[in-house]
This record gives sequence, structure tokens and C-alpha cells, in this order.
Amino acid sequence: MTIDRSKLKTALVAERKLYLQRNPKSLELFNSATNLFGQVPMTWMNKWSGGFPIYLDRAKGNRITSVDGHTYIDFALGDTAAMAGHSPDEVSEAINNRYTKLGGATTMLPTADGQWVAQELAQRFKVPLWSFCLSATDANRWALRLARMVTGKSKVLAFSYGYHGTVDETFVITGENGETKLRPGNVGAPGNISDTTRVAEFNDLASVEKALTNGDVAVIITEPALTNIGIVLPEQGFLEGLRELATKYEALLLIDETHTFSASYGGMTTANNLNPDIVTIGKSIGGGIASGAYGITKDLADKARNHTGADLVDVGGVGGTLSGNALSVTAMRATLEKVLTKENFSHMINLATKFTKEVQQILDEKNLDWSISQLGARAEYRFAKPAPKNGTESALASDDELDEYMHLYTINRDILMTPFHNMALMCPDTKENDIDRHTQIFRDAITAII
Repeated sequence: MTIDRSKLKTALVAERKLYLQRNPKSLELFNSATNLFGQVPMTWMNKWSGGFPIYLDRAKGNRITSVDGHTYIDFALGDTAAMAGHSPDEVSEAINNRYTKLGGATTMLPTADGQWVAQELAQRFKVPLWSFCLSATDANRWALRLARMVTGKSKVLAFSYGYHGTVDETFVITGENGETKLRPGNVGAPGNISDTTRVAEFNDLASVEKALTNGDVAVIITEPALTNIGIVLPEQGFLEGLRELATKYEALLLIDETHTFSASYGGMTTANNLNPDIVTIGKSIGGGIASGAYGITKDLADKARNHTGADLVDVGGVGGTLSGNALSVTAMRATLEKVLTKENFSHMINLATKFTKEVQQILDEKNLDWSISQLGARAEYRFAKPAPKNGTESALASDDELDEYMHLYTINRDILMTPFHNMALMCPDTKENDIDRHTQIFRDAITAII
């Protein structure tokens, strides 16, 4: 069965009208934001469907309440940043104690929490030495610098339509003849992307080896499953093959677990028994407080420390005044120690499995050519069947009109999905009846347009 496009157009007009009716205070605030570039604190907030975003009043657990008085079941969870839930009590208490009682959020001095967090990350992600920053973008940017330095090679290998934050070297796609091309829309690129990066297709080891045979790749950077272009799961043997090829061609392997941390207590590094040289992570480990980290092997650390001329303690391009600040590290410890635990991951993954199963049942009942993929505690449905196997296929499967309709239909019925795609993430506060509510609304949304 296919979507009836005439019904879709009619339904989309109705949903746009309903969104306007439901959110007058949000619209008023948006229209008054004349000193904000794009009328929002960060331009990507305009990705929300409806022409303007709803405005936040308060949030707790997996519930968000807007200034218009609507309370939403939140499956977006800050696009992973709030995977621990909004303002978990354990993190709130730790942050309050650090900031209010002890004081000293930013002093340029270490605290004992730093070693605890580093040891915990080492245990979860299998690399022993860690350094802290404020985002995964920071972590990736600095890790790439270290990789180029210790290998003496100039280029990065990234995957088409992969995403690693605002890191210039990774905004790449595959050209018609396999060449490295800049991803459309990248703002103010500093130079020719082919000077810094070689490109490959996810799940295509032949394309990886072709890029590596040039001998100038310092590091392969990848999520172990693509997420920002929609969930693209690795095929059997692909990640193991990456490790083998990296070793064969003397390149490092960087695994970005920022989104794929949802896979397990130790992300896909643990779940898939990966052996990276570098692991980067951000967002979720701070319970909503800006946090990021990168971990490296002892061998890589020794080479970095012994590198002649490397200024790792001042102007070497690695670090920032706020990095590893006491408040951020306190938040990371509380989140990892008390919220994103093995027990809570089990609960979250079980709920995502229920979500996936119930969506798949509806797709089967309606005989609809969509698919749904699960990555631990997160799941995402796509307007394609079978599910795309690489970033290029995933980009081609986009459907802006259908995407807007599904987002507006759910948000108009008090369910918040990630604005960039149709992704649902579970947190420790998510309940079974939240899944049931989504299932009902998902069924109704599809029924209205077929």
C-alpha cells in the first residue's frame, strides 16, 4: 500500500492550522525574537515543523511542558543530550552541591570526580586514557588533530553523510565517480574538502580500502551505526573489517559513540566488541550539562606525549578554558554513576524493543513500504523498505512533505519526536503506556493518509 498524496496534502494543511491554533504564546515569543539570528537561540531550532518551535516552560523526566500549557511525552530527549531524562534528581542534587554549596564551577583546577569519570569511561569503552571537553564536536576535532600528529599523515577518512558535529573534515559525500565532495549546505568551508578528507560508503569495505590505499589517511572516523542521516545499522562483518583495514594501512580507528551510546551501557564499543584507538562521546554523559570526552589508547598517548614540538599544555589547538570544569565533571559522574546504569539501560532497551515491535506491526498491517530500525534504547522509522544501508541511500530516502506531516501529527497530539528525523529515544522515566500512546497516534496518522 502507498501513501495517497492528495490525502497527505489535505491532512498536512489541517495539521499546520492546528499547530498554529495550539501554540499562540510560542508564536508570539518567536515573532518578538528580533535580536536573535533566525529568531531562535541556535539556527537549527528552526528545524521544528510548523514554521516556529514550541517554547519551553519546564521539563522533568520524559515530560516537557510548553508555554502554551501542553505537556508532551518526550521521545526527542534533546537529540540524545537528555537520554538520562530531564533534570534527574541525582544529577540535580550533585550540580546544586557543586555550584551552590561548594562553589567553583570553573576554576581551571581539577577535582577528584575527574578520575572517577575517566575510570568509568575506560571500563565502558575499552580505551584507558581520557580527556574532557564540552561537546562531541570538541572531542572529535581534537582527536583528529592528535591522530594527524602521531601518524604523520594528513587526511581523514569519513563516511558519506556521516555526522560528527561541526567538524569541517567530516562534512562529505560521495561524488558520482567516487570522489570526495563537500556536503551541500556546509557553511563557509575553509578550503577544498578533498585536501583534508577521503570519503567512503558505510557498509562498503571495498570503498574503505580504496581510500586507504593512497597511504595518506591518519584516521578513520565513524559512528558504529550512522544516526544523523537516519539510523543505518552496520552489516555483519563491517565493523570488524574496518578494524582490520585500519591496522593493515596503519591508520587509527576513531569510534564516535555520541548517539550510539544508546546501544548499551558501553555503547556499541561494548555491545559489538569493538577495538578502537580513539573513542569520542558527548551530550548524554552530562545529564543535560554541556559535556564531552575523548579516550585514547596508551600507545597513542605515549606517541603524543613524546612528539617533538607538540604543545599539549598551551596553544597546541587541543583544549579550552572551560573544558573539564568542575560543574561539568560533577554532572558526568552523577549521570554515569546513578542514572545511566546497567539496570536503567535494560529498562530503556526493553521499551525501545516494544516501540519497534508495535510500529512494525502497524507497517505490516497496512502493508506500507516503510521500515524501522532499533539501536538499543532508540528506534527510528523511515519512509523506505528495505532500510537504507549507507548514508547516500538514506539521504535519497527523505520525503520532506511526509516528514513534516508525521512530526506535526505527533506534536499536535502531545508527543515530541526528534525534529531532525523520526527518532524515538527512551530514558529511565519512559513508561510502557508512553509507548502505547505513540502506537495509537502512529496508527491514526497513517490511517488518515492511505
